Amino acid sequence: MKQNRVNRVLKALGDMGLSQMLIVDPMSIYYLTGVYIAPFERFYGLYLRADGKHVYFLNRLFHVPEDVGIEKVWYSDTDPVTDLIAGRLDKDTPLGVDKDLRASFLLPLIDRKAAAGFVNASIAVDRTRGVKDAEEQELMRTASLINDRAMAQFKTLIHDGVTEKEAADQMLKIYQDLGADGFSFEPLVAFGANAADPHHAPDDTAVKPGDCVLFDVGCIKDGYCSDMTRTFYYKEVSGEHRKIYDIVRSANEKAISRIKPGVLLCELDKAARDLITEAGYGEYFTHRLGHFIGLAEHEYGDVSSANDWKAEPGMIFSIEPGIYLSGDTGVRVEDLVLVTEDGCEVLNHYSKDLEVIG
Repeated sequence: MKQNRVNRVLKALGDMGLSQMLIVDPMSIYYLTGVYIAPFERFYGLYLRADGKHVYFLNRLFHVPEDVGIEKVWYSDTDPVTDLIAGRLDKDTPLGVDKDLRASFLLPLIDRKAAAGFVNASIAVDRTRGVKDAEEQELMRTASLINDRAMAQFKTLIHDGVTEKEAADQMLKIYQDLGADGFSFEPLVAFGANAADPHHAPDDTAVKPGDCVLFDVGCIKDGYCSDMTRTFYYKEVSGEHRKIYDIVRSANEKAISRIKPGVLLCELDKAARDLITEAGYGEYFTHRLGHFIGLAEHEYGDVSSANDWKAEPGMIFSIEPGIYLSGDTGVRVEDLVLVTEDGCEVLNHYSKDLEVIG
């Protein structure tokens, strides 16, 4: 068990008036135990209690280390698993449940009144995961360093006649050669007008002079994810496109300059959005400014106009403003940032200068 992390979750639960919680998200269980299992349709759960009498529910098909510092309760496919769970719960107090707990398990527990009430308590885990400890911060730095090195190679994939898909198909080997374990998400490669779709999937479009070349890419290393976007232009760039690029880069840098403990995350979104709006392109910035990241490429929490969380040391999230002109071009500049005690650390170091490649 990662006891410091467990203690932080228990404190968050206590602040919600809860003394017990059933966690089923495999990544959250990995975060707390160091063990990852993909359970598919079978029940897999970590039961936390304020008194420390935690329980790890496991199907006999699963394999875990002999000693994980917690009591293990095993069951077979033919066992009544909800009976086993109910037998361990404190029926006299409310139970915090994971937002991912399937109805096929939750409803029987409700029917038999296995707890005094059932509360969606995922926020206790989600907010805890959102503030990275020192070990996690170093792993995130490493993953982003690989991403920096990979970006320098990705731009060399672009040449006359190459398609988005052909470029994307070469990226995994580059990551692996640099020490990554794989993608944190499938790479987004977009040429020209395709980049006006922020989630465009690589297709058979071939690059041509004057096209933007947008790479939104990330790798995973030792369980932790990186994510970065850079936008290049192929062989030439028009004055209008250069202007758009400079606006987006300035919006990225303006938001980053505001990051420090206590700042509202919605204020960061506003700083970038106001700059783009004042430049006349506000309607073309069509998404939130950023998302949280760590064990998953998108974790709970975002940097948006609707989020009034205060930045805390240890938070890691993206800053990725963009301008998307349908039928013409798209520009996005994305960095990951770590909130520090007195500001922030940008985890990406690849240049944000406009580069004309090819």
